[in-house]
Amino acid sequence: MRLAPALAAALLWVATLPAFAVELVMVEQPGCAYCRQWDREVSVEYPKTAEGRAAPLVRVQLREVEDSGYDLARPVNYTPTFVLVEDGIELARIEGYPGEDFFWGLLGMMLKAQTGFDPVAASTSQNEG
Repeated sequence: MRLAPALAAALLWVATLPAFAVELVMVEQPGCAYCRQWDREVSVEYPKTAEGRAAPLVRVQLREVEDSGYDLARPVNYTPTFVLVEDGIELARIEGYPGEDFFWGLLGMMLKAQTGFDPVAASTSQNEG
C-alpha cells in the first residue's frame, strides 16, 4: 500500500510534533561534556525508572528549541537543561547537570511539586507488587 504524497507529508509533520502530557525535555548540543556525562550516568536507566515512566525523555537540540513547539518560561542558555513540561508548557527546570545523585533528587522534587507524582512512593509500591 502506498500513501499519497500529501498524506505521507502530513503524517511526517505530525510525527515531528511533541507528544505532550508530562515530559522531561533535555536540551543538549554537540560537544557538551555534561550532556555526555549524563548519557553515561543516567540515560540507559532513565526510561526504566518511575521518573522515566512518569516523564518520558525528549531530546531537543539547543538550536531547535525555539521551533520545538514547547512553551518555555525563558530561554535556554546552558546545556544540558532539563525542562519538565506538561502539555508542552514549562513547569520547572534543572539548568546544567549536577551529577547523578543530585539529578535524581532534583528531578524527584520537581515531579512531586509540579505534578504530585512521588517517584519514591511509586518505586516502593512497584517493588512490593
